[in-house]
Amino acid sequence: MLSIYPYSPIQTDWRDTLSGQIDPKDQSVKVFLVDDSVVIRERLKRMLADVQGVQVIGEAADALALTTESILRQKPDVVLMEIHLLDGSGIDVLQRLKKAKPAPAVIILTNYPYPQYRQKCLEAGADFFFVKSTEFDRVVPALKQLIQRSHDSGARPPTA
Repeated sequence: MLSIYPYSPIQTDWRDTLSGQIDPKDQSVKVFLVDDSVVIRERLKRMLADVQGVQVIGEAADALALTTESILRQKPDVVLMEIHLLDGSGIDVLQRLKKAKPAPAVIILTNYPYPQYRQKCLEAGADFFFVKSTEFDRVVPALKQLIQRSHDSGARPPTA
């Protein structure tokens, strides 16, 4: 079942955002978590709470109830996602997310380190692919890299 939990916004400078298409009242980088493990989602929330300018805006545990629209309605800048979910494929969700305009950045964080999964995810548009057991600590640097890449590309705050 899809579960979306709202969180309090964190106000930051516009330069810390991934997208110039954000609400001017809430200029944090918005992250949506998709993982079937509540333990992993809680660990990610604790880890991201320490990153200035990052706001977790929702989370989900399964793929059947998880529609692209339910994620995109939250307007995330980044989706952190596992590829194997309780009742479906995170790869299918990834492919649908990347068809959206604008598409959020997607970081895959999985327990399945197989090269064919890595390749399939990257071909489907994943921005990063990390293995939970050996690369969990690479999520925050990747998120900061996405923020910096957006800043370097000249993302600007929306005008009123």
